[in-house]
Amino acid sequence: MSSIDLSIDDEVATLTLNNPGKLNAIDLSMWRSLSEKMAILAVDRKIRCIVLRGAGDEAFAAGGDLEEFVSGRATLEQALHYHGEVAAALNAIADCPQPTVALIRGACIGGGLEIAGACDLRIAGEGAKFGAPINKLGFSMYPGEMEGLLRLAGPAVVKEILLEGRILNAREAYAKGLVTRVVADAQLVDEAYATARRICLGAPLVAGWHKQWIRRLLDGRPLSEAEKAESFAFLATEDYREGLAAFLEKRKPQFKAR
Repeated sequence: MSSIDLSIDDEVATLTLNNPGKLNAIDLSMWRSLSEKMAILAVDRKIRCIVLRGAGDEAFAAGGDLEEFVSGRATLEQALHYHGEVAAALNAIADCPQPTVALIRGACIGGGLEIAGACDLRIAGEGAKFGAPINKLGFSMYPGEMEGLLRLAGPAVVKEILLEGRILNAREAYAKGLVTRVVADAQLVDEAYATARRICLGAPLVAGWHKQWIRRLLDGRPLSEAEKAESFAFLATEDYREGLAAFLEKRKPQFKAR
């Protein structure tokens, strides 16, 4: 039975895409569950970082569960509903205040690539594969799902993936900006969780602010005076007082969950 499994270890939550026998292909119930679990974690201030991964050693996720498309995405109404659920899950990842890390082993295809692309960081094993060869299936990528990949890698890379239907290896994906870091498969899990722990060492509020301002700056509009003032909200926080004091006193900061 397919599922999105949640586990928590101290300040790090892990969401595992789990669809045994289908290389973790994502069905509609998994998209819904992913949205729901991301929403729960987003308001849990004890959680400082979220790792997304696939079950087993063969795949992060091999795309959407195509067997559902015959009956569950056969009409325009069904397709709009289906992809609305997909968009909700991807937006829940992208909009999450906590940093998200994709731990990518094996196939990261189609919907799996979209999920990884919505994460803040993508740590891939050398054996990972990336692509969306849906040109061979006769349907196009939904624009709302393509948008995240465009922001991540740009139109040239998205065109290469979609028009050629190529499957990229991990090194190619890294060179094209789809992946943050590539490590040996044997080191992948350790490196992904070491990344999460490094994130957790920072001030709790700062990661969310950095995500907020990066997204805001990417829309191209100049900052208003009110936004410029808002960017200094940290001045009134305990995080800032503790961080500065620790630096001046030459000690490690002791941040508290917010």
